[in-house]
Amino acid sequence: MSEPMHKSQPIVIEETPGKKAYCQCGHSEKLPYCDGTHSRACPGVSPLVVEVADAGKKAVCQCHRSENLPWCDGSHSRS
Repeated sequence: MSEPMHKSQPIVIEETPGKKAYCQCGHSEKLPYCDGTHSRACPGVSPLVVEVADAGKKAVCQCHRSENLPWCDGSHSRS
């Protein structure tokens, strides 16, 4: 078992509307999306499931400190 991995920068993507499951363990092979790796690598960690309303460029938080998860709020740049 591993600890969740936290990166220092968000993943910026062109997102489409619909239900999305964003990885919170950091071990997914399909970041920023969940691929189920958390069940093996980080039991107890679950993806963050959200309904994306509008298509467009999104910055998906990877430090997991954002107050607006799954979206980046710049928390990674503050110590």
